[in-house]
Amino acid sequence: MKQTYDVNVKEFKPLISPASIKEELPVTDDVAKTIINGRRDVENILQKKNDRLLVIAGPCSIHDTDAALEYARKLKQLREEVNEKINLIMRVYFEKPRTTIGWKGLINDPFLDASYNINEGFKKARSLLIEINQMGLPTATEILDPIIPQYIAGLLTWVAIGARTTESQTHREMASDLSMPVGFKNSTDGSLDAAINAMMAAGAPQHFLGIDPQGHSSMVVTTGNPFGHIVLRGGPHPNYDPISLGKVQEKLKTKNLLDAVMIDCSHDNSGQKHKGQSFVFKSVLDQRIEGNTSIIGLMLESNLFEGNQKCNENFKTLKYGVSITDECVSWETTKGLIRCAHEKL
Repeated sequence: MKQTYDVNVKEFKPLISPASIKEELPVTDDVAKTIINGRRDVENILQKKNDRLLVIAGPCSIHDTDAALEYARKLKQLREEVNEKINLIMRVYFEKPRTTIGWKGLINDPFLDASYNINEGFKKARSLLIEINQMGLPTATEILDPIIPQYIAGLLTWVAIGARTTESQTHREMASDLSMPVGFKNSTDGSLDAAINAMMAAGAPQHFLGIDPQGHSSMVVTTGNPFGHIVLRGGPHPNYDPISLGKVQEKLKTKNLLDAVMIDCSHDNSGQKHKGQSFVFKSVLDQRIEGNTSIIGLMLESNLFEGNQKCNENFKTLKYGVSITDECVSWETTKGLIRCAHEKL
């Protein structure tokens, strides 16, 4: 009899269980303190109980943990400098959505050589998050694969659901069980409805298929996540201007959702060019200073050095501290923008 299932499957490779990797790489008391305090601070900002500006800054994607740690040390120092007015969190992205094909991120392919050693990817990602949190620096990432939260979500202060997945029922359900605030990006076509609907779905109790800490297929039952909010990343046109923000505020008010808007300075708001991020940052900062209290935060794609480079399998030929995915602003630019915001706020 001919096989009727898994016809196109070449191989199944077992994964380490979430429980095993948590035991191997545990959360210490100091790390837990950073995470719990970090989440509480973001929740208070979203609810307008804390008037600091939330800024999530860091590489478009992590491919070199040494460079990521150097960046983290710099950001931690800057965080302490501006902490009175700005809550700085490090962007630590391990997954990259692909329109067609390409490198999918550190978890999926940690050695950049198409070996797809996901177990090592989990260990690298979890180890990096632990080390950054140990510094006292909270972390943020985008969740793309719904299995991954069981492995790393306990180390995160803030999570994004991307423009391509905000419409996905799977990701809305997953967001309802996450333990931290979740930002939903508007769709790539610029529309807001998918993100608004995602906030409503994630805020409600859900029943869906997932995995438990042992890695077993399970039905997951959630209470809902009350801290979903919208992230504007542009579309065919930028959407960080006062008119676009006014439309967002109106929709949020109509649906009785959190009046809290984060602006992504990259992606379509900057025309995918790193030099555009500074302009977006300053424009949104001015709107906040002029009284738009709906603006609670900004996102920057930032690395040690500006621009990007082509990803290749020869790690030694890559320029240190330069993105292999989207263009990033340099650390010097980042530092200047954050200090400027601190002076003006």
